[in-house]
Amino acid sequence: MKVNISEAIKALEPTASFGVIDENIDQIDWYSEDVTQPSKEAIQTKLDELQAVEDAKQYQRDRLTEYPSLQDCIHALLDGGDTLTDLQAARQAVKDKYPKPGE
Repeated sequence: MKVNISEAIKALEPTASFGVIDENIDQIDWYSEDVTQPSKEAIQTKLDELQAVEDAKQYQRDRLTEYPSLQDCIHALLDGGDTLTDLQAARQAVKDKYPKPGE
């Protein structure tokens, strides 16, 4: 997922009122007279930080698309036995395919 400039500005100045044109850091209309506008460098640094955090979570998004459905999980819990064992193996296969960073 791509983080946008508005998210970076809101992370720096949560109460700020502003507009961003075409996701261009050079086209920010600042409406908050009581809040100091962050520099372009500060905004870009925050944007990079937030994007790094978002990129680190990619494994979670990848896993969600391949995990067994909630319905499959409920059935496995209710049925138990081999059904539950198979479900746990399917979940582990997805985790192995998309490991957490650093593992």
